[in-house]
Amino acid sequence: MKILHAAAEMFPLVKTGGLADVIGALPQALAAEGAEVRLLLPGLPAVLQGLAQPRRVCDIGAVFGAARVTLWFGRFAHSGVDAYVVDAPYLYCRPGNPYQDAAGIAWSDNAQRFALLGWVAAHLAAGELDSAWTPELLHAHDWHAGLACAYVAAHPGTRAATVFTVHNLQYQGLFDAADYHLTGLPSRFMARSGLEFHGQVSFMKAGLSFSQRVTTVSSSYAAEITTEAFGCGMDGVLRARAGDLCGILNGVDGAVWNPQTDTAIARPYSRTAMHGKAECKARLQQALGLQVDPQAPLFAVVSRLSPQKGLDLVLAVLPELLAQGAQLVLQGSGDADLEQAFADAALRFRGQVAVRLVYDEAYAHQIIAGADAIVLPSRFEPCGLTQLYGLRYATIPVVRRVGGLIDTVVDADAQALAEKRATGFAFGPASADALAQALSRAVAMYRQRAAWAGLMDNAMAQDFSWAKAAKSYMQLYRDMLAPRA
Repeated sequence: MKILHAAAEMFPLVKTGGLADVIGALPQALAAEGAEVRLLLPGLPAVLQGLAQPRRVCDIGAVFGAARVTLWFGRFAHSGVDAYVVDAPYLYCRPGNPYQDAAGIAWSDNAQRFALLGWVAAHLAAGELDSAWTPELLHAHDWHAGLACAYVAAHPGTRAATVFTVHNLQYQGLFDAADYHLTGLPSRFMARSGLEFHGQVSFMKAGLSFSQRVTTVSSSYAAEITTEAFGCGMDGVLRARAGDLCGILNGVDGAVWNPQTDTAIARPYSRTAMHGKAECKARLQQALGLQVDPQAPLFAVVSRLSPQKGLDLVLAVLPELLAQGAQLVLQGSGDADLEQAFADAALRFRGQVAVRLVYDEAYAHQIIAGADAIVLPSRFEPCGLTQLYGLRYATIPVVRRVGGLIDTVVDADAQALAEKRATGFAFGPASADALAQALSRAVAMYRQRAAWAGLMDNAMAQDFSWAKAAKSYMQLYRDMLAPRA
């Protein structure tokens, strides 16, 4: 089975969020299931640098405003995955974030930049760019690759099936309707049943409308986005496609996130040898200027700082949490107001609160290994990977009951504790009171050392490997490619 994945980023080369982790791990898991997998990525500087022994597939020429576009093929040495890379220096050779400039403003030509990615994906799917390899199935990820599904639909000769995965519906790839002509798609595609979205062009809607199947990254999120509350204006489109929509839970890359082999953390540990976690905590407290106190429950937040993540709720309950003898470490960047508020909290509560307003992958490992609990009070959460990392490292999640958080964390209520299924603490309303109650429950249980040890053991017993997700995707692919009676 030949599968082409089209996406904008991949860990460890380019990462702004969970999409990169998925693209960095899922292709390898699919290959282990017997699939022949190739990636398609834009030629961002780090991507081109990571491609080993590249060979020129073809010169595409001048398209989408770029004077020179070349398609390369090679293999990423870090993963062994084969990949095509779209080399268009005018569009992709830019520093930093793949979507925004240094001031956080979206690149003004993002429509052309990601239309090109979708266009190349569709032409590879049609067998028109690489005569030596034609995929049976094109899997496009998030709005950046959504236009690929529209280009395939506009090309009746393409035999490849199409799957579109929503990683976060909030980000929809919206552009001015006046830019529609830049896509080169037929005018009939700019309709309410196509790319048109409240007078704009939506690349996300292209994927939702023109793919044969739509997936998202957890079962609960798949159900939520068909509702007005979580649908970001696309709920009607998704309800119309309910029969083609499913959720497949993301996994954890065990080669990257494994406390037994993690070289980034102070001391390795495992489910049967947990003593190393205490040293990780002590080292983290010391490094961050927190009071080195094994009795103080250490809560962590490792997150993009955005309203979606519910971090204003953390600020609201912080004095109450600290009054119970707890500590907080936060790492992340984003919303300027949230950054300032957490920086102020670190100054106000020296010794109890530490804040790092950066993205630092290696330090995230140290925080998750050293903390006792990890907090995710998200207003919505398609899957969430941080709580999975927490479970893997015996760092107990405190989560809101939404999306993938529901599907991965079992609340420590009386029944779950009695049945030894509890793995964390969950709360319902997106309110400070609800979060405060969940955190207080966590602090109280932390004081009960045997009960907390049981939670940690349950957490580390969970299996959220990519092998499970890959089997589900393979079944989906087989169903799509099976001959119709």
